[in-house]
Amino acid sequence: MLKEGDKAPDFRCPADDGKTIALADFKGRNLVLYFYPKADTTGCTSEAIQFRDMLAEFEAADAAIVGCSGDSEAAQAKFKAKYDLNFPLLADTEFDVIEAYGARRMKSFFGKTALGIVRSSFWIGPDGKIRKIWPKVVVKGHAADVLESIKSEG
Repeated sequence: MLKEGDKAPDFRCPADDGKTIALADFKGRNLVLYFYPKADTTGCTSEAIQFRDMLAEFEAADAAIVGCSGDSEAAQAKFKAKYDLNFPLLADTEFDVIEAYGARRMKSFFGKTALGIVRSSFWIGPDGKIRKIWPKVVVKGHAADVLESIKSEG
């Protein structure tokens, strides 16, 4: 299990536009890497819109946003276009990044337990170390909470 202060696991993964994105692309900047269960579902849409609407504020804090789920590149591209998302969405269909960050865990839903993606976020500092982890995100106000952490602790 990752903890704050750990070196962030390296990753290379295709994004919604077919280009490969790597952790190294963000060296020297803050990165908010957030994991969500499924593109174009209610909670995931709400979370993405919050990050979209606050992107200029994140950029002013020298922070990039990247979303990640197990959806295909096509599903991510459709989700991004439908809601005018202004940051990359990783298509981690093999769950490599998701598992490296511990975001794929057993979840309970209506009394049933299954392996799934837990909504979680990681603030990775300019040095590549994990500055803060939100292991189980509540969607409402999450983007503002992440931004506040970066501004106050960054």
